[in-house]
Amino acid sequence: MKLKLLLLCIIPLFSFSGTNPVNGDGHLDPATIDRDKVFLLIIKSNYRLYLYEDTKLLKAYKVVFGNNNLGDKRREGDRETPDGTFHIIEKHYDKRWNRFMLLDYPNQESIERFDYRKARGLIPRNARIGGGIGIHGCRPGVQLGIDLRVNWTDGCIGMKNEDVDELYNIVKIGTPVVIKQ
Repeated sequence: MKLKLLLLCIIPLFSFSGTNPVNGDGHLDPATIDRDKVFLLIIKSNYRLYLYEDTKLLKAYKVVFGNNNLGDKRREGDRETPDGTFHIIEKHYDKRWNRFMLLDYPNQESIERFDYRKARGLIPRNARIGGGIGIHGCRPGVQLGIDLRVNWTDGCIGMKNEDVDELYNIVKIGTPVVIKQ
């Protein structure tokens, strides 16, 4: 699976391949998708979250992030979205964010990069790594910012509520999520 994810990460993503398993209203039908083969690829420079089933691109969603830098998360409070390979470890309804899918950030890869930066003085010695990074919807009135690529989260991946609802019904605990610049 890791090799497959790596190969898909280096392939330019500009169009859909194949047909989407859609129902009558144009949305994806979760009943036609093998959730065990689903993974997400997030390309920050494209402001897109790509939903795959195995090697088939099912859909691309517009997303926003923390700040305009789009770099890798360095420490708590920097409003950066982390780069790396993560997994969804929790899903829940949320009053502020409609749906929330928590990622396993920080994971071992993130901790190693954080420790490296701290040891070399690239971040303050008292810096903390942070946590609570996830994929979520947005408050009313903020959805237009997603179309305009206005970054407003604290490091999470923000989506339109209609899109996060659809995605929430497809992904499961353990779904891989690759985030790249």
